[in-house]
Amino acid sequence: MAWRLESPRVLVVELDGGKGSAVRAQTGSMVAYEGEVQFKNAGTGGGGGLRAAFKQRLSGESLSLMEITGRGSVHLAVEAGHVLVLDLAGDTLKAESEGLLCLSEGLRTDVAFTGLQGASSGQGLFTTTVSGHGQVALLSLGGPPIALRVGPQTPLVVDPDAYIGCVGDLRQSFITDVSWRNLLGEDSGEAFSLRFEGSGVVYVQPEER
Repeated sequence: MAWRLESPRVLVVELDGGKGSAVRAQTGSMVAYEGEVQFKNAGTGGGGGLRAAFKQRLSGESLSLMEITGRGSVHLAVEAGHVLVLDLAGDTLKAESEGLLCLSEGLRTDVAFTGLQGASSGQGLFTTTVSGHGQVALLSLGGPPIALRVGPQTPLVVDPDAYIGCVGDLRQSFITDVSWRNLLGEDSGEAFSLRFEGSGVVYVQPEER
């Protein structure tokens, strides 16, 4: 199995029909395919099992995935969003469920608590985690994704409407010192920013949701 970007907005997955070549992709993301390819619902919890399904139901962090098997080429895209492919080597990716385009077989999904919700943002109390060894494709619906590195001495503050996901040993907290919002006239008191500390990479999009 091989993954390649046909363009910055289209992921192509080459399936060879062998063991470990199945992938899970966002339901409805297939735009074209060639060969003998089969599609089916990934099942409870998007393939993450009963525990993941139960936590998704409680948290509202819905993850709708389809399982793709067979031999051929599958073209995946969603709303002309830019695609970012990451290689996980035992790492854990945290991202919003709607930002997950495709997962290689063997990666595990779950739901993690992230903190308090800001009423002025679409970011919620929970986030989807992807862990294990394999490839995962993220979507950036607001332009080409940007990778920002966080180090022990260089914490990072991010607008939650620009946040896509993060990888690494990172601690996330919520801060309400959002004077930049006040400059835009958004001083309702409900806005917040995301602060990341530790070591890792945070991915953001240049255009807010």
